Amino acid sequence: MAKIQMEIGQEPPILLTLNPVALVGSIVEGRPDFVTVAAIGAAASNPPALATALQPHRYSLQGIRQNMVFSVNIPSVNLLRETDYCGIVSGAKRDKVKDCSFRVFYGKSDKAPLIEQCPVNHVCEVIEILNLTSHLFVIGKIVETFVSKECLTDGRPDVSKIRPFLFGSRKYLACGDFVGEPFKIGLDIKPSAT
Repeated sequence: MAKIQMEIGQEPPILLTLNPVALVGSIVEGRPDFVTVAAIGAAASNPPALATALQPHRYSLQGIRQNMVFSVNIPSVNLLRETDYCGIVSGAKRDKVKDCSFRVFYGKSDKAPLIEQCPVNHVCEVIEILNLTSHLFVIGKIVETFVSKECLTDGRPDVSKIRPFLFGSRKYLACGDFVGEPFKIGLDIKPSAT
């Protein structure tokens, strides 16, 4: 397979940005606000933690810094337009909750707004905020998780029912088909004789 060396520049490394799209929520100036992020992922498993990268000028970041708590809402493909809108428009100028007709609810914290229409919601307490120059890397411990009942199979979240989408190469992509069971399919490889 022939390879071509790519220039390293302003764009993130190819395919390392292929992440689920999420709506990160916070309370800013007394009202819920959500920002679209694609730079998000698992940071730890015990305790469970998430990390996201936000540009310093993002309005939602004010609420995260002030309250040290935030929400991560995983939208389905049914919320594609609303999710894109929340990444285009600033909460300093628009009420995204009203514009998108989001139904907001809260867990134990009234400082981490959650979106009812999103099939998965996490409440995170800030562990640390790292300054990475172009972005601030916010790491949060998950303290509550909510999943829509219709998105469960045998009591566990089912990605095929959640229907999240990804951002990569400046495109939104629906999550793909089932291709194999983790920690099992690799066992089909037989060790070579040395």
